[in-house]
Amino acid sequence: MLWVGSQLTIGYAVAPVLFASLDRPVAGELAAQLFRLEGLIGVVCGLLLLGLSSVLVRRGALGYRRLRWILAAMLLCVLIGYFALQPFMNALRVQAMSAGMDVASSPYASRFGLLHGVSSLFYLVQSLLGAWLVWLLPSARGTLGQRMESAPR
Repeated sequence: MLWVGSQLTIGYAVAPVLFASLDRPVAGELAAQLFRLEGLIGVVCGLLLLGLSSVLVRRGALGYRRLRWILAAMLLCVLIGYFALQPFMNALRVQAMSAGMDVASSPYASRFGLLHGVSSLFYLVQSLLGAWLVWLLPSARGTLGQRMESAPR
């Protein structure tokens, strides 16, 4: 819940407010820092939750099998967005700043826009997967509870 909640809050509430309230370069820099933090949260939570769900599946909570695939897909989205796309976006932003302009008015604007669009698509997919994960959690817990109730004592 922490992972999905922080992702939805930063991506769909905080970042739009930043861009509506501040100059684009300042808002972009702050948003980049927040998304960097969100990427770290995603990696840590994704790995921990994958490990926990694997333990639960090994203990017989089969409802967590599907959740593992959702978690793995979410983690893949984070890794692509954070480790593959963000470094290129940051490099373009730094190159534009060293030339004395913001990235939107630099010669790198179209490449940055393309990377930003792809990154946003991965973020959207991750958000939808996260909402699906939260939706499925009660049914997975029900499976665990049923298994534990029927276990010999």
